[in-house]
Amino acid sequence: MMYLLAAVFAISASLFVSETEARTLCTLIVDPATGKALVREGDCVTRVTPASTFKIPIALMGYDAGFLKDEHAPAIPFREGYTYWGNPAWRDTIDPASWIKYSVVWYSQQVTHALGAAKFKAYVDKLGYGNRDVRGDKGKNNALDRAWISSSLQISPDEQAQFLSKLVNRTLPVSAQAMEMTARIMQLSQLPPLDNGWQIHGKTGAAMPRTADGGYDKDHFYGWFVGWATKDTKTRVIVRLIQEEKEEKGSAGVHARDAFLAELPALLEPQ
Repeated sequence: MMYLLAAVFAISASLFVSETEARTLCTLIVDPATGKALVREGDCVTRVTPASTFKIPIALMGYDAGFLKDEHAPAIPFREGYTYWGNPAWRDTIDPASWIKYSVVWYSQQVTHALGAAKFKAYVDKLGYGNRDVRGDKGKNNALDRAWISSSLQISPDEQAQFLSKLVNRTLPVSAQAMEMTARIMQLSQLPPLDNGWQIHGKTGAAMPRTADGGYDKDHFYGWFVGWATKDTKTRVIVRLIQEEKEEKGSAGVHARDAFLAELPALLEPQ
């Protein structure tokens, strides 16, 4: 039954993605034990906004600093004035597990504000994340609210894979508990394993490029899906970055995830 569900998911995902128009900018599959890229297609060196994939380092920071406790603490109720963006799932009490599951921006902001600007910057430097620029939008004093969303912080697919390899290998400069808890809340338990048995940990991300006048290009969303796949004793870091060709319904990150998961069985075990 599990394999049947996985097959149905893969078919429905591929049918859904076919209705969207997007370019795959980069596909990466890396062996974290050796650092070798087993699949590397497209432009994997150009940096773009990490968007909600940055919740992974925020989780590491939050657990390492002690603000985050486990999968369910702290549970923080929604308050009017929190970033909402019309998403009903965000208007609820959110804990670390639901933060990642529903990609709740305001919960990220609770963590970053609890850290404060100096510690937040120090963690980004220590983790060596992307271009390490968390100044936010010039003149807007919004570093703790959205430096990672269509703003100053940028990362390439190659850098995502390097960062995730260190997380998988448990070699990041944070506590072992912080890495273990971050991995735990990233597991996509709501999805069945792939049809060849690989289990997936991952995070989506979606954000708009900035225009020359400082606006937002809503027709060309970036969509990320990053994480790792495990089966028996094997682990593979996985990264997909897309850019949509027109304004689409739904999240570019979900589109990237669904298309990538449909392709992953063959990519992970090529014939």
